[in-house]
Amino acid sequence: MNALAEQILSELRHLLSEMRDGGSVGPSVYDTARALQFHGNVAGRQDAYAWLIAQQQADGGWGSADFPLFRHVPTWAALLALQRVDALPGAADAVQAATRFLQRQPDPYAHAVPDDAPIGAELILPRFCDEAAFLPGGVAFPRHPALLPLRQARVKLAAVATLPSGHPLLHSWEAWGTSPTTAWPDDDGSIGISPASTAAWRAQAVKQGSTPQVGRADAYLQAAARATRSGIEGVVPNVWPINVFEPCWSLYTLHLAGLFAHPALAGAVRVIVAQLDARLGVRGLGPAVHFAADADDTAVALCVLRLAGRARAVDALRHFEIGELFVTFPGERNASVSTNIHALHALRLLGKPAAGTSAYVEDNRNPHGLWDNEKWHVSWLYPTAHAVAALAQGKPRWRDERALAALLQAQRDDGGWGAGRASTFEETAYALFALHVMDGSEEPTGRRRIAQAVARALEWMLARHAAHALPQTPLWIGKELYCPTRVVRVAELAGLWLALFWGRRVLAEGAGAAP
Repeated sequence: MNALAEQILSELRHLLSEMRDGGSVGPSVYDTARALQFHGNVAGRQDAYAWLIAQQQADGGWGSADFPLFRHVPTWAALLALQRVDALPGAADAVQAATRFLQRQPDPYAHAVPDDAPIGAELILPRFCDEAAFLPGGVAFPRHPALLPLRQARVKLAAVATLPSGHPLLHSWEAWGTSPTTAWPDDDGSIGISPASTAAWRAQAVKQGSTPQVGRADAYLQAAARATRSGIEGVVPNVWPINVFEPCWSLYTLHLAGLFAHPALAGAVRVIVAQLDARLGVRGLGPAVHFAADADDTAVALCVLRLAGRARAVDALRHFEIGELFVTFPGERNASVSTNIHALHALRLLGKPAAGTSAYVEDNRNPHGLWDNEKWHVSWLYPTAHAVAALAQGKPRWRDERALAALLQAQRDDGGWGAGRASTFEETAYALFALHVMDGSEEPTGRRRIAQAVARALEWMLARHAAHALPQTPLWIGKELYCPTRVVRVAELAGLWLALFWGRRVLAEGAGAAP
């Protein structure tokens, strides 16, 4: 047990110390496909095309069958990229299978737009429909009519001479941009911290004559490809860099597991806290240093700084307050539950009134008492774990019978938790974070039930733990589902640590209280 504990702490220290390279993000089907299409040099990207084909599922689509809403974007992108290179091995068969997949899938945007639609879907999917109009069988493809009014509104908003660097609309520039003069690479060489947008902008810039900025875009795309750790030139992530989001969420997760102040991590935590403190300005923080500020990253940064004893004024968060809600970005289509959860947590940590935000969080539960209407993460376990922590902040005896009962009931027979068809390490960790908050306020019978759940979860986690393993399951919502690798790995390790030490204690107490 002690050897495993030391290994967990050592790996966490290593992960935290690495967070100076812009971030680690798993490879993206969508962005890789778009970058390949815009690049045009098939000979230099054959390994990337092979990788793309290998990601296709047996039913012809790309993306997890557990979450069908997030399959249209990567499938459209892969189809359009591969139909141009049908001479490559497997490409023609992949295109045929993808065509059949799109033709038979229900259109999730036929009548309305789901609250948890992928980022930029209103721009990206109508653009795909236009590009696919000439393909065989194009008349049978979905048309996504509910997105068209939103696309028109977004394009109108974007119709300015040049958007400021880091503007949120630049993240989907590849779906609406027609001239490189409407955007300009940021200091990292990216257009909107998006490989797809940057690849599209680069292609347009090359057409209009070589500029020094093309070289910077090339360097950015190469750095983004390295962030996937795939080792394949041309395979890129969904978003990069994430040099604010990655450290913020990692330290916040350590807090959820009771590891924020652990002496073995203190040095690495201090370095990150100092960086966040220096970067947090009057307008807040975004997911990356050169991207627009948002309420979510600002709120989590405020939480982390307060936990480190560096209380900052809440003014930066107030920029995103509209009535009693916090919008992630100004002008967003619908509010994010988790953004308001994080705002609530920050306000309570800072000792500020938060009655309206608290009421919003409470009101956004499902009938089982859990939180499942979330736009940044596909699993209900993510907002539920964070909501429980926020609602319990400053209330040591806080408990919630509905949420506890639903969490315990949702544990799978194998001992893990998961919103899809299988348990995942990440989601099991979130469940343990929530149960840990409610354990201290439970009566003996309830604590025995929690102890049993923790014991089963620990057994499941120990059977699957491997040192320095890279998470593989994409559960975070971007233009498709993606995996911020280090953020998820920190959650996995923190969950295992919690199960080891808290679980051992509650098991002993439960055994002592047993009749």
